[in-house]
Amino acid sequence: MKTLAIIGGGNLGKSILNGLVSSNTSIFEKIFITRRNTGRLKDLESKTVTVTSDNILAAKEADVIILAIKPFKIEGILEEIKDVLNSSKIIISVVTGTEISTIEKYSDAKAYRAMPNTAVAIKESITMISGNYDDESNKIVKNIFDQVGETVEIEEELMGAATVLGACGIAFALRYLRAATQGGIEIGFSSKTSQFIAAQTVKGACELILQNGTHPEEEIDKVTTPMGVTISGLNEMEHQGFSSALIKGLITSYDKVKKMS
Repeated sequence: MKTLAIIGGGNLGKSILNGLVSSNTSIFEKIFITRRNTGRLKDLESKTVTVTSDNILAAKEADVIILAIKPFKIEGILEEIKDVLNSSKIIISVVTGTEISTIEKYSDAKAYRAMPNTAVAIKESITMISGNYDDESNKIVKNIFDQVGETVEIEEELMGAATVLGACGIAFALRYLRAATQGGIEIGFSSKTSQFIAAQTVKGACELILQNGTHPEEEIDKVTTPMGVTISGLNEMEHQGFSSALIKGLITSYDKVKKMS
């Protein structure tokens, strides 16, 4: 596999490109990225990256095609490029709510779904992948997203849930970070210092779970002491509905995804 086409140069498409370009182990010699207004992508152009508005050209030249477009556009794009698709190509949709069967209506190319998040740009995404054709194709798809973070292979029926927990989830985590920063300002820190402390604290908390394999409550127990400061704050957050609000937000987003499918 030598050439990749990213159809759709929006936020996610650009993030995927930036992550792959910055990887030292990229499997692609050439990458196309498309957008109607190519002027917004000109800063990405290089010896290995071609910016174009021609979806057909990009799809024709590519061994692997990533569809990174809005859900309402996908069938129009598939109709546009279907004549240059064949069984030797791999198509990966990162489009919310679009099933593999939709892609298969337009082509006999090997179709996959993947759901990264925008941390793909800094090679820290979690990407959920579904689809199963042959060992070589599966390996190629996994290898693409292994270059830009961690991957989890899941059944397609879980892709909606994966979208909410992994892709939407980065926004939910950042909203916590914003709130923690605002609280830090109120108790005395400058905005810059408060954000740095909050962000590094969140990073450290995540690494405790990822490296130790422990449950969050086990790590929380190490911080809370009888009649202590931490437990007082945690209990007040729960009285105000902290966990409940987060869970309800996840479920609301999941219900929206199901309606889109």
